[in-house]
Amino acid sequence: MKVWISNHFPWLKAPAITIGIIDIIEIIILSFLVYSVLVWIKRSRAWTLLKGMLLVGFFIALAYLFNMDTLTFIIEKGLNIIFMAALVIFQPELRRVLEQLGEKEFFSNIIPAGTVKEVVQRCSDRTVNEIVRASLEMAKVKTGALMVIEENETLAEYERTGIAIDAVVSSQLLINIFEHNTPLHDGAVIIKGDKIVSATCYLPLSDSQNLGKELGTRHRAGVGVSEVTDSLTIIVSEETGKISIAKKGVLTRNVTEEILRAQLITLQNKSVNSRKLISGGKFIFGRREKTEAEKGSK
Repeated sequence: MKVWISNHFPWLKAPAITIGIIDIIEIIILSFLVYSVLVWIKRSRAWTLLKGMLLVGFFIALAYLFNMDTLTFIIEKGLNIIFMAALVIFQPELRRVLEQLGEKEFFSNIIPAGTVKEVVQRCSDRTVNEIVRASLEMAKVKTGALMVIEENETLAEYERTGIAIDAVVSSQLLINIFEHNTPLHDGAVIIKGDKIVSATCYLPLSDSQNLGKELGTRHRAGVGVSEVTDSLTIIVSEETGKISIAKKGVLTRNVTEEILRAQLITLQNKSVNSRKLISGGKFIFGRREKTEAEKGSK
């Protein structure tokens, strides 16, 4: 059969291909990259932009297919400009992708042996309780509020747009800040650790088409800052008194006290430090801790 096919259809004869371990690894990496890009495009504004770019690409293909010399000349001269324009258009999405890659702990997951992870609290239990209490109290009386809690990425550029506070987090202070007709009620409060660092801060507005038309500037600002940073934003609606949470560009509305507290506890215990064990003693980033035997010898 093979001989008959090779005699009558020589163009079907496939070249001999040998696949090695490196080729399999390369295929896996390429598959992962293509899948990640497609998921990213689907979940972001890039999906709408990509459809527009595909339409432009279709017309470019027609220009080359029918030998439209003028159009092809303009396209060839403008390729660099088109490439730079694409980088500018996709800049927020590309930045977020690189940030997400940086957040993944590839090497610590691949080689976990020889390390000890210790949890470093981002904020105290008292701060969590105070934020929850303030959110619930403001929701009862429909006091609008916007609180941004810093995680790994700094919010310094947004802190500078407001008024410095530098006060310990307390429910009474948060309620007073967002009280109607007070000088600090307009804008966002930024919380870092156990401190309120700034108030009346301006945040970037989200232009996501997934947000309902009934949502106002406060909700769009909360989602907007969560799109460009890894912060957790708590929004209390002035119209409905409902509490919402914005994280990674996703708005969760009408959250309960339990959900709010769970989100804050997750944020609280997120930071993890790795310590290497070396010959009985402990080394933390080049600094050696004393062993229990050494502590007991004193």
